[in-house]
Amino acid sequence: MARYKTLADVSVSLGSGEATSRALVDAALSAISDPAGQGAKTFIRRNDARARAMADASDLMRSVGQVRSPLEGVAISVKDLFDLAGEVTTAGSIANRDAAPAAADAPVVQALARAGAVITGTTNMSEFAFSGLGLNPHYGTPLNAYDRVTGRIPGGSSSGAAVSVTDGMAVAAIGTDTGGSIRIPAALCGLTGFKPTARRVSRDAVLPLSTSLDSIGPIAASVACCAVIDGIISGETDRGIRAMPLAGLRLAVPQTVVLNDMDDHVAATFAASLSLLSKGGAQIIEIDVPEFAQLAAINSKGGLIAAEAWHWHRSLLESRGDTYDQRVRGRILRGRDISAADYLDVLQARTAWQKGVNDKLAGFDAVLMPTVPMIAPAAAELDVDDQVFFATNGLMLRNPTMINFLDGCALSVPCHGASSAPVGLMIAGGPMTDAKILSVGLAIEQALTVRTTEQ
Repeated sequence: MARYKTLADVSVSLGSGEATSRALVDAALSAISDPAGQGAKTFIRRNDARARAMADASDLMRSVGQVRSPLEGVAISVKDLFDLAGEVTTAGSIANRDAAPAAADAPVVQALARAGAVITGTTNMSEFAFSGLGLNPHYGTPLNAYDRVTGRIPGGSSSGAAVSVTDGMAVAAIGTDTGGSIRIPAALCGLTGFKPTARRVSRDAVLPLSTSLDSIGPIAASVACCAVIDGIISGETDRGIRAMPLAGLRLAVPQTVVLNDMDDHVAATFAASLSLLSKGGAQIIEIDVPEFAQLAAINSKGGLIAAEAWHWHRSLLESRGDTYDQRVRGRILRGRDISAADYLDVLQARTAWQKGVNDKLAGFDAVLMPTVPMIAPAAAELDVDDQVFFATNGLMLRNPTMINFLDGCALSVPCHGASSAPVGLMIAGGPMTDAKILSVGLAIEQALTVRTTEQ
């Protein structure tokens, strides 16, 4: 169904000898270098020499019959939060560009390299991952491939990750997701993104936003791609994810909060997708989840993100605060006023909230909702108008952050017609239901193929 090349497509080309890793990686690096393209705004750190060396090594391995994984010889980008040995991890900022270079690759990067992936570089992002829109005043904002004439945002914070895939600079990308930062750009750019249960993938040597909520996962062309990459970076490569039968699946559609404020295109696309799944035999069951309406109040003082971001940033803000994106700086500074008692209140409320939500979701195979309630807006107005920026950011983050607060897992899969604006369908579950959500996601993706490939 995917418009973009899947891991399977690339593996077939490499396995048949139709292509070499070096040729494919050179093409990806050329796309990054294209002065007419988005490469300069998509990548913050490039690793051309290392990438070519990794590609050559992969071709040599393949020539003697050694294929380490489905990622063998495949170009992968990683978000600019991950340590790469000998380089400074800037996190889309200029505030910490004088920091000491990393001593070693982050464990996720090491896992990718062991699997034979070729790391093309690190991708642009909302500064310090603190926005769902993807704007970056320091390095520029890569534009959404869907409508570059209008100049639409890619979504964030993993903005460059998504654009690296849509523009052929990588076959897949690794991002992070604290409140939707994988799923939002996947939805807005017509890709598939997977946010795993946070504890499943090592966050060591990854610059944090919120240690309670951060998670690491892939953005790629399909659910199968995401399942392969998730297995590699989590160390669970022997799971054997298979599509569940669509007929008989019990799919909950919450009516509380998450369907509010949808634009007409998202509302119509979501409704059409549910209808298609129902015709395929899935049971679509509307439910109330009153806890969803409570989350804004629980986080009214800034929540876990502001408190934990302040903890990490307080010294850097004191010395380099004037170099921050001031919209990011202001949100982090909210954490300064959160007391220890306030923080513990949120943790306590989270435990009760999670129990309430999990009780509502018991007996369902997955939860469905629009990933975000709108198509990608134009960047220009967001750049100049703080009120529009923060209102839009709040709407973008609203639905995805429910799953982070739940400590759950979720896919965003494309559900729009091929010629229309990208829309993401979120397929979510509770903690440690990752394998099941991927299996349900494969079934739903197959069912939606008719819609997503129609002309």
